[in-house]
Amino acid sequence: MGDGPSTSPLVGKALNFDERYEVVKELGSGNFGVTKLVRDREGGELMAAKFLERGDRIDTNVEREILIHRTMTHPNIVKFKGVSLSQADLVILMEYASGGELFSHIQKKGKIPENEARYFFQQLICGVAYCHSVGVCHRDLKLENALLHQEQDGAPRVKICDFGYSKSNLLHSNPKSTVGTPAYIAPEVLTPGNSGQQQYDGQIADVWSCGVLLYVMLVGSYPFEDPTDQRNLRKSIQRTLACKYSFPGHTSISEECKHLLSRIFVLCDKRITIEEIRKHPWFLQNLPMELQIDMSVSGSSTSAGQVNQSEINDLGQSIEEVKLCIKEAMQGPKYDFIMDDDDIEMMNDEYGSGEYMVGE
Repeated sequence: MGDGPSTSPLVGKALNFDERYEVVKELGSGNFGVTKLVRDREGGELMAAKFLERGDRIDTNVEREILIHRTMTHPNIVKFKGVSLSQADLVILMEYASGGELFSHIQKKGKIPENEARYFFQQLICGVAYCHSVGVCHRDLKLENALLHQEQDGAPRVKICDFGYSKSNLLHSNPKSTVGTPAYIAPEVLTPGNSGQQQYDGQIADVWSCGVLLYVMLVGSYPFEDPTDQRNLRKSIQRTLACKYSFPGHTSISEECKHLLSRIFVLCDKRITIEEIRKHPWFLQNLPMELQIDMSVSGSSTSAGQVNQSEINDLGQSIEEVKLCIKEAMQGPKYDFIMDDDDIEMMNDEYGSGEYMVGE
């Protein structure tokens, strides 16, 4: 008995993953699926593929993640390629960032010099600024969701990934729910009154998370952990709500950098904005030319705030075709079997051709 090809009418558009791609290795796993490195059998291109089990786990949140990600086009954001279907999974195909997570980079070194941290932070902020310019808040910015890609000149480029918690103020309501990773969550998101009641500014909350990333790069630990009881989540939340943090005595951080962090780690009504960060003296120091150009372009009245839903993605899919692919994945796994005469004869030999009682 062999697996037959999928009979889905979407195969030509959404592609049959099992026929078109081969898995090279696993890159990581999380609550929402497994990410693998795959190779296109036709062109040889390497891509990152996020596998999500077909069925009930494919819901409106997954659809939101995909539809938001496909609108993102920026050098500091992992490029969305398209969606595909295997018999068991919905597969989200993305640009492969060969340098891995920024988290792993920091974990190996413990912490990094201020100039290197600024270089990564500058790219992160430009990517986040783009998201905000098209009305998207990420809501889960962290070192694990900042990937590194090695450019041809050897310089690492930061690429923001994972839009699973993101929201678009053009496509959805404003954020209300407490989502994200505890160490990176802003105090207004943690406030009990926000639970299903008040809305908060997701973009200002993103600023807080960016500050946590910068602090961890510089210090090697999270800013709101209790130094004497690092695993105590309750204490970390209390310190976050009080905006209480400090710098260990052994760290050497410039006063300008400390000033920037002091503008970030405050309550939301006093917090610095992304645009204000991009004008801060510490941020502007040694700013790469490509980011200077990016800032001048994003500052103009181009397409800020506009989301183009009509573009065809890299796999030649329209938004309607992507939605149809997601809808099919919601219906559960699809296994097609082709039985020839030998298969039928083998089953007759094993089970007989008459009726039998299951469990007897």
